[in-house]
Amino acid sequence: MEVQLSPQPAARSRAFELGIYSFVELTPDPLTGASVNPAQRVHNLLETIELADQVGLDVFGIGEHHRLDFVSSSPATILAAAAARTKRIRLTSAVTVLSSDDPVRVFQDFATLDLLSNGRAEIMAGRGSFIESFPLFGYDLKDYDNLFSEKLDLLLSLRASERVTWSGVHRPPLRDLGVYPRPVQQSLPVWIAVGGTPESIARAGRLGLPVALAIIGGAPEHFVPLVEHYREAGRRAGHTQLSLSINSHGFLADNSQQAADDYFPSYALMMNRIGRERGWGNIGRQQFEASRRLRGADFVGAPEEISAKILFQHELFGHQRLLLQLGVGTIAHAKVMRAIELLGTQVAPVVREEIQRRTAAPTAIPG
Repeated sequence: MEVQLSPQPAARSRAFELGIYSFVELTPDPLTGASVNPAQRVHNLLETIELADQVGLDVFGIGEHHRLDFVSSSPATILAAAAARTKRIRLTSAVTVLSSDDPVRVFQDFATLDLLSNGRAEIMAGRGSFIESFPLFGYDLKDYDNLFSEKLDLLLSLRASERVTWSGVHRPPLRDLGVYPRPVQQSLPVWIAVGGTPESIARAGRLGLPVALAIIGGAPEHFVPLVEHYREAGRRAGHTQLSLSINSHGFLADNSQQAADDYFPSYALMMNRIGRERGWGNIGRQQFEASRRLRGADFVGAPEEISAKILFQHELFGHQRLLLQLGVGTIAHAKVMRAIELLGTQVAPVVREEIQRRTAAPTAIPG
């Protein structure tokens, strides 16, 4: 099939972007106990990315994990395959564990992805939610914070200039070396993924970098001061045009009960497994049901519920993007495909129209 490339990178003109991210779990179906092999899991994933593009979603992200129960140790490789099967959707890591990676290779991988996708690549850089990559690549966890700061500095230097002179503690220096290829986009987008750490989000604000804020538990209102802290740090540094993404868990079905019933078994299995590793208590159905109410963290329900929740959070944060992890753990592929279809065809148009209206004619937010 002949593909006609536009002469310019894919444009982003919407007032609000809606997308999906996945960690490409390889866990058994909690209801049947059946598992797919890694090749089939990746094939299914590429089908979901292709569908997300077809229904008009804006972004698809792939997380990085180095564990038995995930397939996504190399997000850029998967995204490169997706670039060949999609036309418009932006392709991002979610996240790149920058602390345990080489920023030169990260930049080269995503610059190559940018070429393959004709300007649709992004990097979402973070520390990661698991620590397996640190011993795997020979890093000491005592350097956890310093590694990220230093490597982010190098990544931004690589983005800014074709030839780089740089030195640090944890990597050999670069002395007027060229790093290639260069991306299609003049400035390859780099987002900073943060949880609830004020220092991390303030640093992103000072650097003028867009932030992807993970809200996967608790009341979203509790994160409003953190977002204000980010924007205030940016203003003090002279950055008035900061972009914010909210990244959360979610799932959709044709009705609310079906969405909850489809989502909860795999969600509980995965979250409780992680909880045992980290000393958390188990998540039960009652707690889950509370989390999917309007003021909860999870976007699980029918399209009208998800639309209302997105718009409620937009009043809180005024963010430019929402990414949903559509399914935690393993959910039947056909149900995931239906969830994507609903998100793109029933939720996205409603949300975009309302946020466009708000942007065009802003009104006071009730206290």
